[in-house]
Amino acid sequence: MFVRSGPRTFTDPRLCAAIADRLTFGGNIIEIGTDSYRLATTRARAEH
Repeated sequence: MFVRSGPRTFTDPRLCAAIADRLTFGGNIIEIGTDSYRLATTRARAEH
Protein backbone atom coordinates (compact mmCIF):
# COMPACT_ATOMS: atom_id res chain seq x y z
CA MET A 1 0.00 0.00 0.00
CA PHE A 2 2.78 2.44 0.82
CA VAL A 3 4.32 2.10 -2.63
CA ARG A 4 1.02 2.77 -4.38
CA SER A 5 0.21 5.86 -2.32
CA GLY A 6 3.82 7.06 -2.25
CA PRO A 7 3.77 9.34 -5.32
CA ARG A 8 0.69 11.17 -4.05
CA THR A 9 2.09 11.62 -0.57
CA PHE A 10 5.72 12.22 -1.47
CA THR A 11 5.93 14.03 -4.78
CA ASP A 12 9.73 13.84 -5.03
CA PRO A 13 10.98 10.40 -6.16
CA ARG A 14 14.36 11.03 -4.53
CA LEU A 15 12.65 11.70 -1.22
CA CYS A 16 10.73 8.41 -1.51
CA ALA A 17 13.95 6.55 -2.28
CA ALA A 18 15.70 8.19 0.67
CA ILE A 19 12.89 7.25 3.06
CA ALA A 20 12.85 3.64 1.82
CA ASP A 21 16.64 3.52 2.18
CA ARG A 22 16.48 4.78 5.77
CA LEU A 23 13.76 2.28 6.68
CA THR A 24 15.65 -0.69 5.26
CA PHE A 25 19.24 0.26 6.14
CA GLY A 26 20.81 -2.31 8.40
CA GLY A 27 17.94 -4.74 7.96
CA ASN A 28 18.49 -8.47 8.05
CA ILE A 29 17.15 -11.08 5.67
CA ILE A 30 15.92 -14.12 7.55
CA GLU A 31 15.63 -17.35 5.58
CA ILE A 32 13.34 -19.79 7.31
CA GLY A 33 13.85 -22.67 4.88
CA THR A 34 10.30 -22.93 3.58
CA ASP A 35 8.92 -22.34 0.11
CA SER A 36 7.24 -19.03 -0.60
CA TYR A 37 3.49 -19.35 -1.02
CA ARG A 38 3.41 -16.21 -3.18
CA LEU A 39 6.21 -17.44 -5.43
CA ALA A 40 4.53 -20.83 -5.87
CA THR A 41 1.21 -19.17 -6.70
CA THR A 42 2.83 -16.85 -9.23
CA ARG A 43 4.64 -19.73 -10.92
CA ALA A 44 1.45 -21.81 -11.05
CA ARG A 45 -0.45 -18.94 -12.68
CA ALA A 46 2.32 -18.43 -15.23
CA GLU A 47 2.16 -22.08 -16.27
CA HIS A 48 -1.56 -21.90 -17.10
